[in-house]
Amino acid sequence: VVSLLEGGLLRSSSTFPYFFLVALEAGSPLRALLLLAFFPIVWILTHILQCRDADIRLYAFVTFAGLHDAAVRCVARAVLPKAFLDDVHRGVHRVFATCDRRYVVTSLPRVMVESFAKSFLETEHVLGSELHVTRGGWYTGLVRGIPRGRERYRAVKELNSPDIGIGSDSFAELCKKAYIVGDHDGDGEQAKISAPPLIFHDGRLVHRPTPLWALTILLWLPFAIPLAITRILLGICLPKRVALPVEHLLGVSVRVRGRLPPRIFQPSQRGVLFVLSHRTLLDPVFISFVMGQAVAAVTYSLSRVSELFSPIRTARLTRCKDRDARSMTRLLAQGHLAVCPEGTTCRQPCLLRFSALFAELTDTIVPVSLATTMPVFHGTSARGWKCLDFLFFFMNPAVRYEMEFLEQLPPDQTCGGGGRSSHDVANHVQRLIADAMGYQCTTLTRKDKYRALAGNDGIVT
Repeated sequence: VVSLLEGGLLRSSSTFPYFFLVALEAGSPLRALLLLAFFPIVWILTHILQCRDADIRLYAFVTFAGLHDAAVRCVARAVLPKAFLDDVHRGVHRVFATCDRRYVVTSLPRVMVESFAKSFLETEHVLGSELHVTRGGWYTGLVRGIPRGRERYRAVKELNSPDIGIGSDSFAELCKKAYIVGDHDGDGEQAKISAPPLIFHDGRLVHRPTPLWALTILLWLPFAIPLAITRILLGICLPKRVALPVEHLLGVSVRVRGRLPPRIFQPSQRGVLFVLSHRTLLDPVFISFVMGQAVAAVTYSLSRVSELFSPIRTARLTRCKDRDARSMTRLLAQGHLAVCPEGTTCRQPCLLRFSALFAELTDTIVPVSLATTMPVFHGTSARGWKCLDFLFFFMNPAVRYEMEFLEQLPPDQTCGGGGRSSHDVANHVQRLIADAMGYQCTTLTRKDKYRALAGNDGIVT
């Protein structure tokens, strides 16, 4: 089977969102703004003046000129698959997936599509535009071989007459069966591609940036940054029992279920160990706000800037088991402690493998499930500047935290009281939190995430 990507496997024929994501993530906000400014010009050239390849050539030049191949391939691997999957046509994909040999034809540069097509659509080959690259790996922004019209016909002809062609009338002469996707055939549908599932993805934008949505974000920014700064300063300066109601007035809502552990009133009183599912770096902060008193947190990849602005006490983990255990034990002796045993955040409804160290420290363990809703910006990043994570989180017009305090582990399900191994306890707590959230347990780790998204092991120096 051979299928056209845009307007075939994808419900929309617009290429703007994917160029915009590359311009923003591999380039800069200024480059993305320039691309958005070119949109009206491209629309006039392609829809009124009928300049067939003007959109690809102009978008590619603005997006790629001066970018390095490594940065673009990283974005194509970490950011673009989520945008493509959000627009996959269910009916077309159902037909496409039934065939053993699959080919995709696209006018987009092949470097943008190949990782997604081979990993999630399991295609054998991608026929796309080619970008000119210097010997040093830098893009010039020039495009050649855009597969449209006769170019598309010749490219498909070399595939030895596929049985099925989808998305273009030029496939009719070359394939035994040809399907044309109507303008509204995929409205309201989204494909559920099962193999392999998307677990890790990166990028700051929550939704696929159509031109209108990109313009909306641009118009929101002058309000978003002052709002975020105000929210951050109030969270730092106000007492913890007062901060939450004030933040609620500014669009930060928190929904709490379950029974909270008792507050600590004596400095010598040993605290509770909160074991959290990890959604953002602010998870322990909101636990502290809900408890109405200081809750310390142990972190691994917290930036110096985030650490400086943190309204709660934080301690860095070193990946040295004995040293980390001593540090966490000392914090528990002084009060409540929050730990995220996944070691990193995950945006999908999955829980990564839990580190077992927490189970060896205390038997007073309270699992807490956390979920967040962010409408515009993601408050996490694997590739970007992590020091801006909290700023992007608070730049959303409204954010929502949902947390459920589960029952404290019974003594017979802990290491000390029940004689269980730390790994058994960690796996049990992971299942409890996953069941409460309706999430899936996985054995994936922080290293798996960073290898998939950033090409490294996520080691912080």
